[in-house]
Amino acid sequence: MIHRGSCICGAVRFEVTGPLDPIIGCHCEQCRKGGGHFTVATGAPIGAITVHGNPRWYEYSPGVERGFCATCGSQMFWRGKDRSRMSLHMGAFDTDPGLLLSAHIYVAEKGAFYELEDDLPQFDQGDASGQTTGRPT
Repeated sequence: MIHRGSCICGAVRFEVTGPLDPIIGCHCEQCRKGGGHFTVATGAPIGAITVHGNPRWYEYSPGVERGFCATCGSQMFWRGKDRSRMSLHMGAFDTDPGLLLSAHIYVAEKGAFYELEDDLPQFDQGDASGQTTGRPT
């Protein structure tokens, strides 16, 4: 099973071989500021991901980076300090990977301009790999 994705202009593309992590909606302030709304992403082991092109990386916290296309600005990737896994923004996928949103993290930082009206689990904290921490809300 191979999943493919790209930025708007096609200068950065990726392929993921094998299964993807559950899709998580992250409502932290950094995700909202970085993309204009909450981020919806999946993930995979770094070894399962092949990136074509030359994404730019922005380190917004020590050891935590966002990857984007330097040409069109599309946000595509997130990687944490351990570098064993990488998150992939769902909007960058070229085809439907067959997954649905499974939970919301960092809802304590959620924007005041929207409500979460689904029945999915919600966590005050968490990380982009989908590992939830804190108490469910």
